[in-house]
Amino acid sequence: VQLQASGGGLVQAGGSLRLSCAASGLTLSSYTMGWFRQAPGKEREFVAGIIWWSGGTYYANSVKGRFTISRDNAKNTVYLRMSSLKPEDTAVYYCAARADLRVVTTGDSYPHWGQGTQVTVSS
Repeated sequence: VQLQASGGGLVQAGGSLRLSCAASGLTLSSYTMGWFRQAPGKEREFVAGIIWWSGGTYYANSVKGRFTISRDNAKNTVYLRMSSLKPEDTAVYYCAARADLRVVTTGDSYPHWGQGTQVTVSS
């Protein structure tokens, strides 16, 4: 299983970014994908999740209405569209996968992880 995250960068507050996570080596229809983030000195936190086969989504309250998770079946890729970014969104963002059809918010429930991609939001 390989998860390849990309799309991070530096953006001003109020701006937008789209993260991508390309997945290989797994049957995505049986998986739930999640995005997590970890800011310096803070614990890793759940951001958003999507059940691949149904497209059902779930968001952390802190990003609801600003972030959108989606997937592209043809490209085996999950996206995180981030809008109205705030300095407190600054973190390393990780994508993760678990072989289950439920979105859970605990990172330990996801056995597969991609490398992180840095998102920095300047004020």
